[in-house]
Amino acid sequence: MITTAIFPGRYVQGDEALATLGEEAARLGRKALLVCDPFVLDHLVSEVRDGLGGRLPAVEVRFGGECSDEEIARIKAIAEREGADMVVGIGGGKALDTAKAVAYEMQARILIAPTLASTDAPCSALSVIYTPAGAFKRYLVLPHNPDTVLVDTGVIVRAPVRLLVAGMGDAFSTWFEAEDCRTKRGANMTGRIGPMTAYALARLCHETLLEYGTLAKASAEQGVVTPALEHIVEANTLLSGLGFESGGLAAAHAIHNGLTALPQSHGAWHGEKVAIGVQGLMFLADKKPEMIDTVYDFCLSVGLPVTLADIGLGEVSDAELLIAATAACAPGETIHNEPAEVSPKRVLAALKVADAEGRRRKMQWAVA
Repeated sequence: MITTAIFPGRYVQGDEALATLGEEAARLGRKALLVCDPFVLDHLVSEVRDGLGGRLPAVEVRFGGECSDEEIARIKAIAEREGADMVVGIGGGKALDTAKAVAYEMQARILIAPTLASTDAPCSALSVIYTPAGAFKRYLVLPHNPDTVLVDTGVIVRAPVRLLVAGMGDAFSTWFEAEDCRTKRGANMTGRIGPMTAYALARLCHETLLEYGTLAKASAEQGVVTPALEHIVEANTLLSGLGFESGGLAAAHAIHNGLTALPQSHGAWHGEKVAIGVQGLMFLADKKPEMIDTVYDFCLSVGLPVTLADIGLGEVSDAELLIAATAACAPGETIHNEPAEVSPKRVLAALKVADAEGRRRKMQWAVA
């Protein structure tokens, strides 16, 4: 048996970490292409430029909004025209995935600087490719992880609290999916079984969320960096990234991908739909009542969705939900790592039961 784990080359986190951008980027190349989402160019550009500190020349490109093949090709053409030999991605998950894909196409080195802790995308050797309209298209598995991941928690805490919570939803799936992969001996993102290190990191991610999630949310609501916030940013970004990539994905992310086929869900963030996927996983894989309690209690405590209505699907029909369930069960989807029988009919049933349970618990929570 061969096990495999993969990691980013360098991870830097802390308040005002963006001040080290030039130092970190200069390790990787002589001229940088900066893929920046609109928030960065509209609100953080002076901090980015100060962080570069003249250590190397840089060209700024505004990200168009979707990590699509068309956007990747557009930005790659700019990089080649400008003579950039390394890429810096600054922004949210889709901007970062686009930067990683552009670096891959250029065979260039890459630095990732997330402005959100809303997904575990920054550390991964993976870009999720969507259509220009925002529907899931495919995973682009990259040959290596980012060379450097730089996380400024002083920037993260300025983002809407909802995004930090969405990151907790994405991270919350990590241990459940990795554990199901371990049980099934399912492949991780390298195509091989993960080592015990990966499963241990996934478990640490889970424990960190349960211990510090509500405290980190309180910090974010006050716009301040605290140890609890640092712990959750690390869980959302590094632990979740390592845990999913080297531990493996299963039903929660497959259900997320299926839900993207329904346009009504496009207003919900990735981690919010993943949280619904975790709840569906509970009933698809016949988890114990104590585990189901933990899932709903955590989601309610931090404000994650627990019903289909919470992600824009309050009026969804069974026929529409079956479309999502069928997409979740497509050949090659990670749902087949579940140690349980999988079919569109069973996924549909799991989502309906999870939704009913979420509505019931939400009412109880409100009364309490």
